[in-house]
Amino acid sequence: MRQIYPQQINIPPKVKIMPLTDAKVRSAKRRDKQYKLFDGNGLFLLVMPNGSKYWRFKYRFGSKEKTLSFGVYPVISLLQARQGALEARKSLAQEIDPGQQKKARRQAQADTSNSFELIAREWHSKNISKWQPSYAAIILSRLECDVFPWLGRQLVQDIAAPDVLRVLRRIESRGAIETAHKINNYISQVMRYAVITGRADRDPAADLKGALAPVKTKHMAAITEPKKLKGLLRAIDDYSGSFIVKSALQFHALTFVRPGEVRHAEWSEIDFETAQWNISGEKMKMKEPHCVPLSDQAVSILKELEPLTRREGTSFVFPNARHPKRPMSENAERAALVDLGYKGLHTPHGFRATARTILAQVLRESVELLEHQLAHAVGGPNGRAYDRTSHLEDRREMMQRWSDYLDQLKSVDLGFTNCK
Repeated sequence: MRQIYPQQINIPPKVKIMPLTDAKVRSAKRRDKQYKLFDGNGLFLLVMPNGSKYWRFKYRFGSKEKTLSFGVYPVISLLQARQGALEARKSLAQEIDPGQQKKARRQAQADTSNSFELIAREWHSKNISKWQPSYAAIILSRLECDVFPWLGRQLVQDIAAPDVLRVLRRIESRGAIETAHKINNYISQVMRYAVITGRADRDPAADLKGALAPVKTKHMAAITEPKKLKGLLRAIDDYSGSFIVKSALQFHALTFVRPGEVRHAEWSEIDFETAQWNISGEKMKMKEPHCVPLSDQAVSILKELEPLTRREGTSFVFPNARHPKRPMSENAERAALVDLGYKGLHTPHGFRATARTILAQVLRESVELLEHQLAHAVGGPNGRAYDRTSHLEDRREMMQRWSDYLDQLKSVDLGFTNCK
């Protein structure tokens, strides 16, 4: 039997990890998948597909393998990451879990400005000027009811994707799928704000793409057929409820602005001499001032309403019946349409789709003119080209044609096909 000597055995050499250098860390490029660059002694750089670079330290405590985060490169340099790894190894030598130690230290040292609730309220106050007051109130209410009780006291640095998912699952469980998606978006915006202000490394909500049940898209109910619109207009004229709400519906059909713009209309914005309604940018969705030319019919509605609601101590054209200093209830028009038998068939917001469809398809009005009147962002050489006077005279004529069309529509027989 042939004897094999040790020097004849082909043993592969042990792979030696070469320590990282500043140049290698700096030049690490993104790839399709995340990858690691090892420095040795448990320290490595995690390079993400988007190019972000995170320092991580891998260690075992007890029988579990764990990972400790040291922050983002280049905010945390290679030298600082190595120092962190050295401190972690010292803790392990004393049988102390460095991950738990770090968490306890942050909890003890961090002030309340690092909690999710405080940062969320700070984010909300920074952005409140961009939103309609009602929308800002909805956002804060959703955070207070569905997020703060579970995430409010946590430090943003410690919030992980599973923590966010547990919050969203509670919302999903009650069937509020769309709300769950919206709240995930709010949490994501808060976390991105925390990253920008240096209080978190990343946004864990971004990792939940595809985790929630999809939202079934629903469009606002709107009548877009002239025959059916005739019935709606006649029903509104015969409405026996609040005169203010009836007037709001009639005015809404003529002006086809957003529901909130009708509710918050103020007498100071109405110029009877020029027959214009000048809405400030603060009230508009796009935050641009908007001018609504008023047809003869629209002016007539306002003139009839003026003695009732234009009084000292009130400012709204369509005030709340119980509290005149407040605008009409958000649900007033919708409730009236339900009373008239149009539940699921037409909504206050539907007046926009009604006008957009019929003006374009039946009256053959210019689509660009319609987009200006709807206060949509109109593309062009100057980007958002509309302002309070864009195509004003052309829009004035179009609004009068629309009002005349609606009057004619209510008076013709059911067998008509085109009232132009």
